[in-house]
Amino acid sequence: MEITEIVIYPVSEDKLKAYVTLTFDNCFVVRDLKIIKAQQGYFVAMPNKKRKDGVIRDIAHPLNQEMRDYIENAVLDKYQEVANQSGTPEEPIERRRIQAA
Repeated sequence: MEITEIVIYPVSEDKLKAYVTLTFDNCFVVRDLKIIKAQQGYFVAMPNKKRKDGVIRDIAHPLNQEMRDYIENAVLDKYQEVANQSGTPEEPIERRRIQAA
């Protein structure tokens, strides 16, 4: 599975830096990923939904660390590129590392 398009929608918030739309293999779209800046670095949050019982669940997410890393690296690379082109470049993006469970 290959990411064939990444669209970044920057926002001006403290921690939320952008919304992202991904296209896989020119035939499957996932919208509303978020680029978050945390104390440990930047990361990509998957689209989620709050259920009636208050639990927040991911709607779509990778099933293994290899795919999570592929998505996160591609999205953060594109975000850095867009930030640099906008004339207000972000500092080099330090990626947060999460230990697999």
